Amino acid sequence: MLRARVRRLVDGTGPTGRLFDLFFQALIVASMIAFVVETEPDLGPDVRAAFRIFEVATVVAFTLEYLLRLWAAPRALGFVFSFWGIVDLVAILPFFLGTAVDLRSIRILRLLRLVRLLKLARYTSAVARFRRAFVSMRAELTLFLVTSGILIYIVSVGIYYCEREAQPDVFGSIGACIWWSIVTLTTVGYGDAYPITAGGRIFTTVVLVIGLGVVAIPSGMVASALTRAAELGEDDGP
Repeated sequence: MLRARVRRLVDGTGPTGRLFDLFFQALIVASMIAFVVETEPDLGPDVRAAFRIFEVATVVAFTLEYLLRLWAAPRALGFVFSFWGIVDLVAILPFFLGTAVDLRSIRILRLLRLVRLLKLARYTSAVARFRRAFVSMRAELTLFLVTSGILIYIVSVGIYYCEREAQPDVFGSIGACIWWSIVTLTTVGYGDAYPITAGGRIFTTVVLVIGLGVVAIPSGMVASALTRAAELGEDDGP
């Protein structure tokens, strides 16, 4: 009976469950804001100590949440090895490893605090719509990625033959041209590499026009898929 009540709590069912969800949403957001502020170099020792206390309190709360979910799960191992179970564990693991192991290299695990952003996704229905959208367009997305890869290769070969003699240091190999192809097709154009020959500039103009389509196609695909996912979500609702 108690386990069933705890399961409804952690699943966000009922008024208490919704408050539980809201509390952890706020805690995750506050934790990420603190993570950003902590990197400021001019913070005093008292402020850093306060952030440390907040971090400890946050990890304690996340640990209790993890243990509650583990205890309330119908199958404990199923939860441990599920996607959300792994996210919950990784969100608290760096803190315990960083304090229990005195190794400088282990500090890189603190980057895993960013996984707490994934925890926030647990509490929003919008993420479910994104998941349904990407699942529904996985075939089209795969085709687009394969086509884009082929296009990048072709553009790299083209600019190589146009510019290799005029700029051997910049376009001296097809491998070196791949970076230019990517930033040009995505219309980013950092300016670190650009054609100077007439042929190269004409070729680049064509590539830029194609690049507009490369950017527009996935945007349209995602928008259409999200619309379908939203309609399906409304159909599933009460």
